[in-house]
Amino acid sequence: MTDDKTMAEDLADAMPQETDADALASELDALRAERDELRDRFMRALADAENARKRADRDRREAEMYGSTRLARDLLPVHDALQRALAAVTDDQRANAAALIEGVDLTLRELVKVMDKHGLRSISPAVGDMFDPQHHQAMFEAPVPGTKAGQIIELMAYGFMLHDRLLRPAQVGVSSMTGG
Repeated sequence: MTDDKTMAEDLADAMPQETDADALASELDALRAERDELRDRFMRALADAENARKRADRDRREAEMYGSTRLARDLLPVHDALQRALAAVTDDQRANAAALIEGVDLTLRELVKVMDKHGLRSISPAVGDMFDPQHHQAMFEAPVPGTKAGQIIELMAYGFMLHDRLLRPAQVGVSSMTGG
């Protein structure tokens, strides 16, 4: 019987060990799951931080390039006024007020130089160019003999690009017919 008793004790001793082994395996599985979840959360946080850095860099570059948009728009009427003033000068006025007209011309050139320095460039289509809705705004259409439909027949106001963005389309008159 002692053998039976020893076997029973051995069996009893083995049972808690299996339970301990099951508990350890279960705890190990839980720790692995927690580790995997934490690794996933870490990788997501790392990706979010990288995306935030890229967004901040892009926003900074855009602010540098396009932060002056409002100022640039406010300068366009000054450019237009100086252009109109020079276009309206007659030969008599040019002879009588040469210094004044030269001053206006120099002011316009300096304004254009400053605008160019800051990435503001004019769009000035020539008469006869084809209308491009990406850069031009049709102010009127007129049938003009000797032109093709869609050709620019008059430049009313320059357009402007700020770097690669359209700030204001060129205002143009467009031919509405093919004539001969």
